[in-house]
Amino acid sequence: MSERNRSPFAIGFLAGIMNRDKVSSFELMLWRFCRGNVFLKTADLTELVEDVTTNTLQAKTVFIIFFQGEQLKNKCKKICDGFKATIYPCPETLKERREMLNGVSMRLDELKTVLDQSLNLRRSILVNAAQSIKTWFAQVHKMKAIYHTLNMFSHDQKSIIAECWAPKSEINRIREILDLETKKIDTNFQTIVHFITSKEAPPTFNRVDKFTSGFQNIVNAYGVPSYREINPTPFYAITFPFLFGVMFGDAGHGLLMLLAAGYLIKKENYLKKAIKGNEIFELFFGGRYIMFLMAVFSIYAGFLYNDFFSKSTNIFGSKWKVTLGKDFPFEDIQQFTLNPDPYANETYKMYSGTPYPFGIDPVWQLATNKITFTNGLKMKFSVIIGIMQMVFGLVIGLKNHLFFRRKISILFEFIPQIIFISLIFVYLCLMIFIKWIKYAGTDDKLTGACAPNILLELINMFFLKDGTVTVVDGEKKYDECKRLYPGQHHIQMVFVIVAVLCVPVMLFTKPLLKLREHNKRTKYGSRFRGHVNPLSVNGHSSDEDDKHDKAERMGHTSNSVINLEDDAELENEEHFEFGEVFVEQTIHTIEYFLGCVSHTASYLRLWALSLAHAELSEVLWTMLFKMGLNMAPPVGAFVMFFIFSAWGVITIGILCVMEGLSAFLHALRLHWVEFQSKFYKGEGYEFMPFSFEKILNEAELAE
Repeated sequence: MSERNRSPFAIGFLAGIMNRDKVSSFELMLWRFCRGNVFLKTADLTELVEDVTTNTLQAKTVFIIFFQGEQLKNKCKKICDGFKATIYPCPETLKERREMLNGVSMRLDELKTVLDQSLNLRRSILVNAAQSIKTWFAQVHKMKAIYHTLNMFSHDQKSIIAECWAPKSEINRIREILDLETKKIDTNFQTIVHFITSKEAPPTFNRVDKFTSGFQNIVNAYGVPSYREINPTPFYAITFPFLFGVMFGDAGHGLLMLLAAGYLIKKENYLKKAIKGNEIFELFFGGRYIMFLMAVFSIYAGFLYNDFFSKSTNIFGSKWKVTLGKDFPFEDIQQFTLNPDPYANETYKMYSGTPYPFGIDPVWQLATNKITFTNGLKMKFSVIIGIMQMVFGLVIGLKNHLFFRRKISILFEFIPQIIFISLIFVYLCLMIFIKWIKYAGTDDKLTGACAPNILLELINMFFLKDGTVTVVDGEKKYDECKRLYPGQHHIQMVFVIVAVLCVPVMLFTKPLLKLREHNKRTKYGSRFRGHVNPLSVNGHSSDEDDKHDKAERMGHTSNSVINLEDDAELENEEHFEFGEVFVEQTIHTIEYFLGCVSHTASYLRLWALSLAHAELSEVLWTMLFKMGLNMAPPVGAFVMFFIFSAWGVITIGILCVMEGLSAFLHALRLHWVEFQSKFYKGEGYEFMPFSFEKILNEAELAE
């Protein structure tokens, strides 16, 4: 019906959509303002509808209002506007509504087709882009790195100049690559590689591979080696896992660690990608070769201690046997002492006289004094290893002094150090070997049961006392049983006196010689400073020629940094403070002489951790398996399954992982403090070459 022919009392309607939470208020408002003369019908939509104003999904309700007359129509529209309801036009006739519905359906189908095509196109574009996204990122990072490096070049109108460090062994290769790239761009300019002299200390460059990189990282964590200083990494590859094995000595636990390290090595190509981003697993993976060597030395030490999961193995046959007859009343005694005399008659001879071929005899596993025996053995073994490593560190320090031509350091630093440690601590090792060789398990008073105590001998040596003399009722008595060798007291007195004299030699001589050299250089050298040497072909000053000559004597090239003495005599000749040099030498002297005592005691951690590891393993075995083995067969077999599972978990979790980490940290401390303090400065900085691989790896980690 058209507007013109419509009756003023004809029924009209409005259709629209609004928020669901406003429906009740909307209905109440219509009822009050229209006085009940309208009819409202609502239906909730099952799907959320996007609000075009807020771009959020909201719950909506469709409504239709029936009314009569234009006045009610206007009121209903105003109320709909107030509640921000959206009113949609709806034809009044059925035909028009059907036509409108068909048109909307066609438009929806067309829009759906366009959207599907757009999604497919976008998906194909993104798929193609995803295949190249890594390449694009790599190209962008490379370009940024290249331009960042180019920004550090200096330039003029025709050329650019780069100053950089490069390994000397790679100079020819660098030249070849530069010449090759110059020919490719077809230019008339030629690249020139020129060596320049720099007062800046060069970076330290150490070539590493996947095997040595872990050990080099340990060294660098303490300090990067100074330029041309001896790098201790090759020594770490042997001494570090060896000390770990001494503390972790169990062949069974070492075998478990060996299997874990072998798996990491075998699957390294796969695991390198799989664990990327996991810092803990990357730490273990980076040290896989360290773990492998630590496991090998743990197995070796385990066979030395004859420990395989705290149990001994009788591979070569015990050298001890019980020769008593069957009529001996074994049931009347709880323990029996074996006769250690190899020269006893056949009836009482229980020790063959020849030691077990490798490691500790398995008979000690059954002995009640096992801990007493192994304690003494491991304690002496730890002291010998520690002193050997400290002396080796001093020898490495001598190599550094010889390379840098530090004559003062050799004569008045190394020699007093090596004399002191030799006369006190190497002599201590010598007494241990004399005691092992001289005294046997016999009843002889001179070579048997009266072996002297090495610790008491060392204390008597420091107090210049004769250990063989005892005073009883004011009368001196001599006990030759406590004498290791003839003339021991007099030799030890000489050793102590010479060792004490090494302290002032090291403390005063070096600073005084440096002071005399500085005064001589100040008095006579200033008159020639700045004068041109007529014999110098390059026209350098006499000072520069002197520095150059010193460098040549040391084996440095013109582009090397000269590093002669600790006070940097070439670059800092004019700066000399005797007080600073003397205080530094005093600290160094006190640190060394007191450190020899404390560091030797510190190596006893090898014995302590080895004892703790062995006892924990033995207690765990005894506590767990004893419960299952004491039960009746049907129940015991069932319980043993769970006991073995618990034993395996505790063995791997505590004895292998936690004890292994503890032994690793103690081995690290022994190398950083006790070993490296004898020769290593670690004041350099690492050579960081321009590398696309490193740049891309850092970019991946940042993402």
